[in-house]
Amino acid sequence: MDAAGAQVADECAQYAGQYQSGFVTTQGGNLLCSKIIHLISDNQVKSQVSKVLHECERRMYKSVAFPAIGTGQAGLSPAKVADEMLDAIVEFARQKSVQHLQTIKIVIFQTNMLRDFYESMKKREDSDSSTTESWFSMLKSFFWGRKQSSEKKKVMILEKKVNLVTFQICGESQEKVNATESWIKDLILKEQFENTISDEAIESFDETQIAILEDLQRRNQVTVQFLNNLSPPQIKISGISRDVCSVSHEVQEMIQQIKSSEEEQSKAELLYNLVEWRYPGSNDSFVSFDKLTNMQLEHAKMSKKLYLNVKIKNKNYKVDLNTLKATDEQGKTIKLQRVRKDEGK
Repeated sequence: MDAAGAQVADECAQYAGQYQSGFVTTQGGNLLCSKIIHLISDNQVKSQVSKVLHECERRMYKSVAFPAIGTGQAGLSPAKVADEMLDAIVEFARQKSVQHLQTIKIVIFQTNMLRDFYESMKKREDSDSSTTESWFSMLKSFFWGRKQSSEKKKVMILEKKVNLVTFQICGESQEKVNATESWIKDLILKEQFENTISDEAIESFDETQIAILEDLQRRNQVTVQFLNNLSPPQIKISGISRDVCSVSHEVQEMIQQIKSSEEEQSKAELLYNLVEWRYPGSNDSFVSFDKLTNMQLEHAKMSKKLYLNVKIKNKNYKVDLNTLKATDEQGKTIKLQRVRKDEGK
């Protein structure tokens, strides 16, 4: 309240006793936000977070930031707060009616609490791994913001050379010609099929995936239409039934690979906030591993593995996870560092 300034304090005093929904909204004052939603503490963290999220959507706010509610003077367990806050966010994110709120942030000042929130998210991902669109994929779009395309979305039909076939029908009468024409059309239609795949991950398709789609279209009797102007984006595949099914399977695998890659990046980002692995640089300094390698090293150590192979400056190293020593193929050994960021906090 001190940081927000006297204007916000006066506004709160003006609304005293008018907390119809358990909160009141004021101007942002000196803080870098347009509004502040003040909650009356009742230890019902999930309910409070849910109310705030729906209020933000109702008022068409695009982003909201929460503290770790109740972990201060209220003395609630950080692990319990993490579970309840994420419960509320998950339920909100799953609602199809959400249109305006794009980014949800939880601001944690105490470094040791990061592990509670990370473990809560990890626990949910493990228990929800069988769903078509995992909880983690959906939730991270709110924590890191939904990706906005820098280009205007458009419909794209991949270029395909089509060899036309011409039928010339001769018959004893126009009636028999018409009947034969109808029979040919029916045969063609019976072999034709169309499948539409809708998924948010399609928006992440880049030149690599487009090139794969073009190759699939070239090698099969199908036409691929890329409908990235829709929400969610779509890929429409039409052509010979057996080829449509085959290409559809390939597209689903591409989508799953993108989802898996994005989830791995998100998990690595979270873990990097807790533990950082480093290798020697120049002038007695140390350099951080990339976040995916950082996660692989930490998971291997937590799993009590003895060794892990990694690349350092494009050279292969075998890391002894007990001594934290890495040895290259010529037998040269270097010492790694493993720094827990919540130590001493």
